[in-house]
Amino acid sequence: MQIAIVTETWPPEVNGVALTVHALAQGLARLGHAVEVVRPRQACEHEAALAAQGMHSRVVRGMDVPRYPGLRFGVARPHLLRRSWQARRPDAIYIATEGPLGHSALAAARALGIPACTGFHTRFDRFARHYGVGWLTPLVFACLRRFHNHAEATLVPTTELAAFLEDHGFRNTRLLRRSVDTDLFHPGRRDGTLRTLWGLADDDIAVLHVGRLAPEKNLGLALRAFDAIRERQPGARLVLVGDGPERASLEARRPDVVFSGMRREVDLARHYASGDLFLFPSLTETFGNVTLEALASGVPVVAFDYGAARDHLRAPAAGRRVACGDEKAFVAAAVDLSTQCSRASSDMRGRAIARSMVERQSTAEVASHFADLLAELAIGKAA
Repeated sequence: MQIAIVTETWPPEVNGVALTVHALAQGLARLGHAVEVVRPRQACEHEAALAAQGMHSRVVRGMDVPRYPGLRFGVARPHLLRRSWQARRPDAIYIATEGPLGHSALAAARALGIPACTGFHTRFDRFARHYGVGWLTPLVFACLRRFHNHAEATLVPTTELAAFLEDHGFRNTRLLRRSVDTDLFHPGRRDGTLRTLWGLADDDIAVLHVGRLAPEKNLGLALRAFDAIRERQPGARLVLVGDGPERASLEARRPDVVFSGMRREVDLARHYASGDLFLFPSLTETFGNVTLEALASGVPVVAFDYGAARDHLRAPAAGRRVACGDEKAFVAAAVDLSTQCSRASSDMRGRAIARSMVERQSTAEVASHFADLLAELAIGKAA
């Protein structure tokens, strides 16, 4: 098939949407499909790398997202896309983001009669209250619903989210589960030298968080949970991997925390596997890809009971799910699981069980399902 993928975030940007969409595009290309990626221009272009992977890109002008350094959105280009897709008509279009570029792509697809599906990747309605505009939450959600209902289908990563959206007026939701690279994220990448640099003795535990250091990530709860762990295990260290608008203030307030900054590929996988316990306190995720990456690395997880945690934390040794918003339960679960992680025999068993939760989430299988969904949409539109 000829497939166009429209996204306003793309590697080298590091976030769940960029990495998920890249994996889907790469998976389609490996299956032999012709993939065009429509995205904003970035400071560092990788067209040669795209071509080598069987993809090519169409770049448009982008602008920085206010109050969110490192992220951009694409400027609307409906006429450009319409001319391009008239000349080389895709069989199907996947629109991953709801920004100006995504809106213009959906308008162009509808005008040309090309089947288009959207991806529900980000809970922008939940973000609003963390940036001082909580009163906009109902309006933001209504705009999301209107956008996605103009597509032939909306792809979601969990049955839980599909049910929620359908209950709130979203039509034609379809399940497309998330994958994780279990070759990259692997317990075998554990690095004793890195742990020494973190200031850990052999029996100390590393408490890990990976993600943007931003208000919506609820990092205050991760800090409280770590402080409770350290009361019982004074040698424990908290390692924050990632960057974002809260990093400077956190570093000033918490000199006891290890700030590793942004990490990618093998270096990121090494950081995951060198941890002993992963804390994921966010309540604003659509899914939470980092949960899968931690489990694939053999690291037990404490998270709220939704998204990836609900689907994949199915054994006590792999982690704990706590009721959404119950911060006392989150801290208690973190302390309890940290005790388990500090025992060598239980730690080894826990790592194996954690990894077993995600070993079947192969990128190839998810890409094949994605291709089948797009083909079904194309056939349905033609009929």
